Amino acid sequence: MSGLFVEPDGLHRCRWCASTPEYLAYHDDEWGLPVSDDIRLFEKICLEGFQSGLSWRTILTKRDNFRRAFLGFDFNKLTRFSNADVARLLQDESIVRHRGKIEAVIHNAARAQELVAEAGSLATFYWRFEPQGQGQHEPQTVSTTPESIALSKELKRRGWKFVGPTTVYAFMQAMGMVNDHARDCAIRIHAEEARMAFKRPN
Repeated sequence: MSGLFVEPDGLHRCRWCASTPEYLAYHDDEWGLPVSDDIRLFEKICLEGFQSGLSWRTILTKRDNFRRAFLGFDFNKLTRFSNADVARLLQDESIVRHRGKIEAVIHNAARAQELVAEAGSLATFYWRFEPQGQGQHEPQTVSTTPESIALSKELKRRGWKFVGPTTVYAFMQAMGMVNDHARDCAIRIHAEEARMAFKRPN
């Protein structure tokens, strides 16, 4: 079956998670499961920004370091970061030392506060862009969608940085706003059941 591989446990999974052992637990336990927690949503969109030009493996293996460096991605705390904090993080070899991306996290933290004040939560805002009706395309065949383009444009309009439509679509895939597991992936039905049971924020 195209797009799949078989683990020793006999289950078919999305082929992308075969490339490194770190991907397996992420694929089974996180990717594509719906999320409504604002901190997790903010963390993920920031990490997707860091991934730009890099592999997700690089970011995933450093995720705990990113969480330490950015105070668990609590955007209310990150707004207090200063230029001195940026300079400190640029010396931190345990994360990706890219000034623009580091500054974007701090900048976007303030934008997140603004969005919460307006919409009530990040989750309420983000989930408004969930595609309506599945089966619009075969899983893992596109890197952007009309919804990711719309969300990207809206975030940019509000001043967010490192939120291009490809980055945003990867965020939507990971946070369960779409179920992009391969059709015959053993986890696809689990993700879909989680999506069906998920209470959309409003």
